[in-house]
Amino acid sequence: MNITGILIACLVVGGAGIVIGVLLGIAGKKFAVEVDEKAVAIREALPGSNCGGCGYAGCDALAQAIADGTAPANSCPVGGAAVAAKMAEILGVEVETVRKTAFIKCAGDCEKAGNKYEYTGNMSCKEASYVSGGPKQCQYGCMGYGDCLRACEYGAISIENGIAVVDREKCVACGKCVKACPKGLIELIPYDSKYHVRCNSKDKGVEVNKVCKTGCIGCFLCVKACPKEAVKVNDFLAKIDYDVCVNCGLCASKCPKKIIQ
Repeated sequence: MNITGILIACLVVGGAGIVIGVLLGIAGKKFAVEVDEKAVAIREALPGSNCGGCGYAGCDALAQAIADGTAPANSCPVGGAAVAAKMAEILGVEVETVRKTAFIKCAGDCEKAGNKYEYTGNMSCKEASYVSGGPKQCQYGCMGYGDCLRACEYGAISIENGIAVVDREKCVACGKCVKACPKGLIELIPYDSKYHVRCNSKDKGVEVNKVCKTGCIGCFLCVKACPKEAVKVNDFLAKIDYDVCVNCGLCASKCPKKIIQ
């Protein structure tokens, strides 16, 4: 074996390795992605549930948006006041937080609202809605097949007497149930609000009375009773403006269907 040849080969391979290493080092510095330390700190403070309740595609996207100033510091519904306080500390700003909870706009349980046919398909609200809008006589009502229940990772939703019910203490307002409901029955409302219209029907009162014993009939008595003009009726359905409402309860006391609770 030629010792000289071996030495030359070793030198060539070693030299090539050194050159490649130097080139990789230069390339690494030239094309390095700068790390946003603020975004990193914000991401570490977020809960990491990636629920999408904030409107962004996961916690990484929200962290960057908060760091860039395109999303408010209190954008994380799951983290609530605790995470918002951490955001305020990182950003050096003051943050106000409003705790929210999911609310289901339907009180038409098995005793108050009937069905127009017997559904025997998969126990899915989305799939049932494909069949003539679902089995419920009220086309706007909760079918109670639990799409929202299965979407909730916190055990905050149950099905009671044919309709979905939210446990306000367990709810973190992530918004997954809102997306899961094919009827658009669920919305996020302030946790401290005391009065809510538990109906989503947009039919005239005479039609509502045919299919539900407790649905809103758009009678305007709640509107007339409210001293703050916090209640409006649109499409025959009462709606409360929680930014204006002072929780006096006059609307609930005047409601003939007792749908404001």
